[in-house]
Amino acid sequence: MRVLSVASEVFPLVKTGGLADVVGALPPALAAHGVHATTFVPGYPGLAAKLRKKKQVHAYADLFGARASILRGEAAGLDLLVLNAPTLFDRKGGPYGDASGADFSDNWRRFAAFSRAAADIAGGAVEGYVPDLVHAHDWQAAMTLAYLRYDGTTVPTVMTVHNLAFQGQFPASIFPELGLPASALSVDGVEYYGGVGFLKAGLQAASAITTVSPTYAQEIRTPEFGMGLDGMMNARSGDLFGIVNGIDTDIWNPETDPHLVARYSARSLKARKANKAALEERFGLDRGQGPIFCVVSRLTWQKGMDTLVETVDGLVAAGGRLAVLGSGDAALEGALLAAASRHRGKVGMVVGYDEPLSHLMQGGAEAILIPSRFEPCGLTQLYGLRYGCVPVVARTGGLADTIIDANEAALSAGVATGFQYEPSAPGGLYHAISRAMEARARPAEWAAMQRQGMKSDLSWKKSAARYVELYQSLIAKKVPA
Repeated sequence: MRVLSVASEVFPLVKTGGLADVVGALPPALAAHGVHATTFVPGYPGLAAKLRKKKQVHAYADLFGARASILRGEAAGLDLLVLNAPTLFDRKGGPYGDASGADFSDNWRRFAAFSRAAADIAGGAVEGYVPDLVHAHDWQAAMTLAYLRYDGTTVPTVMTVHNLAFQGQFPASIFPELGLPASALSVDGVEYYGGVGFLKAGLQAASAITTVSPTYAQEIRTPEFGMGLDGMMNARSGDLFGIVNGIDTDIWNPETDPHLVARYSARSLKARKANKAALEERFGLDRGQGPIFCVVSRLTWQKGMDTLVETVDGLVAAGGRLAVLGSGDAALEGALLAAASRHRGKVGMVVGYDEPLSHLMQGGAEAILIPSRFEPCGLTQLYGLRYGCVPVVARTGGLADTIIDANEAALSAGVATGFQYEPSAPGGLYHAISRAMEARARPAEWAAMQRQGMKSDLSWKKSAARYVELYQSLIAKKVPA
């Protein structure tokens, strides 16, 4: 089986969040089931240079006003197709915006062109390659499925929603430039609240829709979490599947991780102390016995970072320490930096994202805080489980699916892996932190919880099998053209 995976990022070549981790880890997991996945990504700065065995397999004189080509090659163990369109993607800044964080004004054009090219690939534009199925990820790739639909291409398609909050909504004035028939600007096409919705268009056209956890698949059918698309999700509930993410257990492995000062296993947890000491030094934290809670996150309302700001003083007063790695909302960044200044030696912060440092934090902190208001799946709690960094999480989405709360029954049965709390409960985060600190004061109980998390199967093995099962069912139902 040949699958074309279409996504705007892929680890380790380009990453802004968990999407890249998933897109990079899924192909090797699928390969174990006899599925060959080829990943199509935009040609961001320097990406084409990383390709081995590179060759041009298609060219465009005019792709949405740009000269472009499709390159094929290998990098990081992945079979890749890259859209080489310098005027669209070879820019300073990030994948979606400039150095100041502002979105590129022509993102609609950039990702419409990307999706148009992906649909062309699926339709046979690359000699010798026609996929059996197309799997698109998030709004940046979603228009691929709309183009396939209006081209009349019958290849089965899967649309994965990693976060329904990001939808790719643009004014109706762009529609004439999308190269779609007039009939596509309709409620059952790409029209969305009077404009054009890229994600909505992909969801409408997909043979099947997946989200990255079973609980999130149910949550997005409600007005609270549906982000205006709950009606569609309910209408398509028979085609909606929740498949929890896995992680790359080779990259995230405390026994071999090169980013740790000391490597360890569930049988040698004492070795974590060296990582903790390195973490204290990196974040300017006073040496001490108090537990370190870490945060590795975008600093946004969705991630519940305002509730963290409200809880910092209480955490420190209770004897805890805090290490924060992240960036995002300027007000939240400022509030956390102010907390670090207010509690010197107790709170430390690094603004930005640092992949090696995120590994050290998981390997040295006692617990990781994830206070999200909604969380489609989440990966940091899975990394925490893998590294014996006990997750303290809001009870929502994939956090609810992957963490077993340390209630009395779970502790007695020896199955607890972390602490959950109701995100809407006043003081919920502080109460969960307090529970974690009480448990940390009982070393044997805490170590048992760490070991239970570390022995969890967090790999892609089960989830990849679910995807393959879905792929096979869609291919079996394919109607000949």
